Amino acid sequence: MKTEAGMKTEAGMKTEAKTYLASLLAAHPALPGGPAAWLARLRAAALERANALTVPTTRDEDWRFTDLSPLYKTAYERAAAPAAPDRAAIEQRFLPEAGGRLVFVDGHYSAELSTPQEGDAYVGTLAGALRRDSAQLEAHLARHVDFEADPFAAVNTAFLQDCAVVHVPGGRKVERPVQLLFVATQAERVAYPRVLAIVERGAELTLVEDYLSLTDAAYFVNGVTELAIAENASLAHVRVQRESDKAFHIASSVASLARDARYAAQSVSIGARISRLNHGIRQGGEGTDCLVDGLALIAGRQLADTHSFIDHAHPHGRSRQLHKCVVDGAGHAVFNGRILVRKGAQLTDSAQSSRNLLLTGRAHVDTKPQLEILADDVKCAHGATVGQLDPEHVFYLRSRGLSEVAARNLLTYAFAAEVVDRIPVASLRGWLEAQVVERTHAKEPGG
Repeated sequence: MKTEAGMKTEAGMKTEAKTYLASLLAAHPALPGGPAAWLARLRAAALERANALTVPTTRDEDWRFTDLSPLYKTAYERAAAPAAPDRAAIEQRFLPEAGGRLVFVDGHYSAELSTPQEGDAYVGTLAGALRRDSAQLEAHLARHVDFEADPFAAVNTAFLQDCAVVHVPGGRKVERPVQLLFVATQAERVAYPRVLAIVERGAELTLVEDYLSLTDAAYFVNGVTELAIAENASLAHVRVQRESDKAFHIASSVASLARDARYAAQSVSIGARISRLNHGIRQGGEGTDCLVDGLALIAGRQLADTHSFIDHAHPHGRSRQLHKCVVDGAGHAVFNGRILVRKGAQLTDSAQSSRNLLLTGRAHVDTKPQLEILADDVKCAHGATVGQLDPEHVFYLRSRGLSEVAARNLLTYAFAAEVVDRIPVASLRGWLEAQVVERTHAKEPGG
């Protein structure tokens, strides 16, 4: 039974959430007439839906471990124009292996820093993609991430403007990775990154989605990524969030897999005061194969939340998921991994593992693996562990001549590096390995 004080608190939270959403939408730009009437209608529908929703609070089940009230304290404004970019600083984050590259600064496309493509694959902006094939865009844009119940996805769609579009025609293999770089440079601004990747039948692509900061200030990133993987196509997707420790990052990423499609994803969260990734994988045909890895490496007062949903809707699907969290200081990690095997999805083979390492007594993890099976001929497993370093492992390394600090550092690095080592881009893998070393290595006494 709710007390009067409790009801007042809940009403206050709902009012705060509604007021915050209204402040975001107040800066909504005029809808364009543009080359595609359907796009204007889409944005208008998303705006209408956003006005009908409220952003979540801890009263919502899916958000009960993630308190967004620090985000709601500031009415972030969209940058009217990109700041003059620090070209040298941004170029340091370019991946040398990348072929096509799109750079967005404070939510705006930077032509001077980008290397678009129109050869084996189209790597460019929404405007260019509309000129090439508006009908194809209409068939995929906002068709995979549902904004009807998600206020953040609705606001992102209402502000849809500078969208990164990658299209790989059927049978093409893109030899070099495509890098999408989203850079924040200004304080108290909000950006709405949008990604649409279409990998047609039999095609192959490696896509790196990279979020970084050139400021230590607070800002807000509200992103949406949609990945359409056609029959017998393959997509390797690396997502790195390495933003300011004062930033807020909320994103939805959904991959739709057709028959015999393959999807391999590695997601690494290092930065942000509060981050949340809603990661969905939807099976649209038989024989799909997906590998989903995640790593949260946080400390201080950071909160990293990952909610994943793997939807097995057809027979002979295979999925493997490994999510790891390394939590130092007073950090808080959240993992909610739901796997659904629908009726008729026979011979599904699915496994999920949530493994969490706490480095201090103040570190905190909430983990909830979920497995729902409605078919009767499947092979499925899931499990979760939360703990500190194994004293026996530490003792073993110390018996080999390592100090206790060095032994703990080595074990922590090995725990985190399992996910990083699977990243298919060598330079990014090396950078992340160095970050793992830096963030997991305590100093020797007196060092």
